[in-house]
Amino acid sequence: MKRQGTRRAALVMTALLLASAAFWSAALRQAPVPAKYALPVLMYHHLVADGEPCNDMTVTAGRMEEDLKWLRDNGYHTVLPRELADGEDLPKKAVLLTFDDGYRSNYQLLYPLLEKYRMKAVISIITCMPDLPADNFLSWDMCREMTDSGLVEIGSHTNHLHNLGDQGGCFDPDGINGIQRDPAESDEEFRARVLDDIQKSYDRITWEVGRPTFFAYPFGVVEPEAEDLIEELFPVTAVTRPGITDLRKGTRQMPRLTVTMDAPLEKLLKRT
Repeated sequence: MKRQGTRRAALVMTALLLASAAFWSAALRQAPVPAKYALPVLMYHHLVADGEPCNDMTVTAGRMEEDLKWLRDNGYHTVLPRELADGEDLPKKAVLLTFDDGYRSNYQLLYPLLEKYRMKAVISIITCMPDLPADNFLSWDMCREMTDSGLVEIGSHTNHLHNLGDQGGCFDPDGINGIQRDPAESDEEFRARVLDDIQKSYDRITWEVGRPTFFAYPFGVVEPEAEDLIEELFPVTAVTRPGITDLRKGTRQMPRLTVTMDAPLEKLLKRT
């Protein structure tokens, strides 16, 4: 009898653990967002000419045009971060197109397509890059031209906090990434390295093209000690966590859907 009671208790405990695991697994999955409040945020980076090899950060110009056609044909309407920040009424099936880093291909290959299809996008730039002798990033003149069209908004991707230099802009799994605080640095060092950098990016964009409303976290890394400043400067922010933005929860740290050559929009947007 004692053995049977022990076995019964073990079975009950196992059942409870399985039920608990199932509950939390379901809770962690994002519930479908009602269409009225759903805002898909698509994340792109660099464009290349058709026929050139691609990686997870690039799509071809042809694929980009296919995406814009698909959005148009399926009733989607592109919006800009400033429309979200101003509380404007959004069209049905709104979608936000975001491009990180500020590659020159955004001007050479993307911008003509935005003009052709009259669609909008936000390009978040690393603000130190236009001042460097690098011909693969946007110039301020290009940023101004696109901004003046009303189709493009320039957002911040920090001034110099994207693991530039020897790291080549790549994520370091064993190091400090983006705006992340180094545990070894003092408050003053963190303020000088991170907070002053974010402020500098905001000020430079404001000077060159007008006040930015959008901040894209480098590598999607969020730093709690930088949040007060980011919230003060940027009413709309985005990370790289997958999901559909629920506008009832606001426009900060919005999840994004990463677009690659192997990820058709129809599949990415199936939940909307």
